[in-house]
Amino acid sequence: MALPDTLAGWLAHADAVHAHAGGRTLERAQRMRERLGLRFSATVVTVAGTNGKGSTCAMLESIALQAGWRVGLYIKPHLVHFEERCRVGGQPVSAEELVPHFAAVEAARDGEALTWFEFTTMAIARLLSQRELDLVILEVGMGGRYDAVNAIDADAVVITSIDLDHMEQLGPDRETIGGEKAQVMRPGRPAIVSDPLPPRSITDHAQAIGADLWTVGRDFRHAGDRQQWSWSGRAQRFSGLGFPALRGANQLINASGVLAVLEALRERLPVSAQAVRAGLAAVELAGRFQIVPGQPTLVLDVAHNAQSVATLAVNLDQMGFYPATHAVFGAMRDKDVREILRHVAAVVDHWHFTDLPLPRAASAEFLAQEWAEVAKSLSVPSKARVTCHAGPALALRQAAASADPADRIVVFGSFHTVGGVLREGLPRLWAPHVG
Repeated sequence: MALPDTLAGWLAHADAVHAHAGGRTLERAQRMRERLGLRFSATVVTVAGTNGKGSTCAMLESIALQAGWRVGLYIKPHLVHFEERCRVGGQPVSAEELVPHFAAVEAARDGEALTWFEFTTMAIARLLSQRELDLVILEVGMGGRYDAVNAIDADAVVITSIDLDHMEQLGPDRETIGGEKAQVMRPGRPAIVSDPLPPRSITDHAQAIGADLWTVGRDFRHAGDRQQWSWSGRAQRFSGLGFPALRGANQLINASGVLAVLEALRERLPVSAQAVRAGLAAVELAGRFQIVPGQPTLVLDVAHNAQSVATLAVNLDQMGFYPATHAVFGAMRDKDVREILRHVAAVVDHWHFTDLPLPRAASAEFLAQEWAEVAKSLSVPSKARVTCHAGPALALRQAAASADPADRIVVFGSFHTVGGVLREGLPRLWAPHVG
């Protein structure tokens, strides 16, 4: 049987192998790590959590690049192209660069079935391990205990905010979910927790294994006003900082955790105050409260659980006045859709629910039914209109056609929702009746 020679072919092959993989376990990834001989000469930071992982990775990458360090990043999921998951020097690697590493994973697995995530993670990890890098940042996909990234021993970890998500796999409450994510910690190594109110299970696990635990209020803190902010850690202090280029009410929490991990690693990777300022100013991450200029204004956000959507609602409220807000929303069926819709009910005037091209996605009709139940439960009945669509791009086009120039459109939910409107490039909206 001929092996693939393109990235698309290898991704399809990994998907086929995945059909025969067993249940959740870390042992497959650990065996693959040994078979591939994965060793990192660079400092490795693992980032876990429910919300804020991508922003934390992006800020850490941006500051380290501004400091002159050679940085590799594994971030997920991608919005449009798989290559987005692996960056070196701030740029996505090419499909051609990834192909030989997929071939190496195929050879090393020796017939053992891997999940799609294990297969792709090992290919990207092999590429990063063979580059001359100073810092490698690895984002955990789901949970921590059984995630393939956890097969790699990190020099430091960051755990971002914890919320209810992937409950069928991770558990029914924050304590159980936090305990799963805490498994990425290592004895004696820094473990930065940027969640201001972390589950007790995280701190208990850190103490049980002897990790060097950093928590908000004890080991680091931040304060600020509308103009600037400051940060202090165990021995370092930064003042007069500009806000991160990533918009949103939660980004100072993420940035504060980033500065803590940089202090924890300062003997290996010293970073100047100027690099911090420049890195926070230059950071970019598509789909995280991304505001696209045009008429109407377009907001893209991959908020897809109750906590992140609550933050999105706050951010939308702080944008100022818009005559109407049109929402394009698509989600997986396992999400708490009613709770998500309830958080933004007060700011949406027209819902554009969309199908997504995945078997586990909720249909537009299902989302509309859930909204109908939410609307009934509101103390002030919602007058929002509802339209259903076959895909995100179509939903956006019809939202733009029905919107006035001064209105606002927000596309949120699954990565596949935001990715669906980005597939042909960044949309630039110009209302048809604008001269």
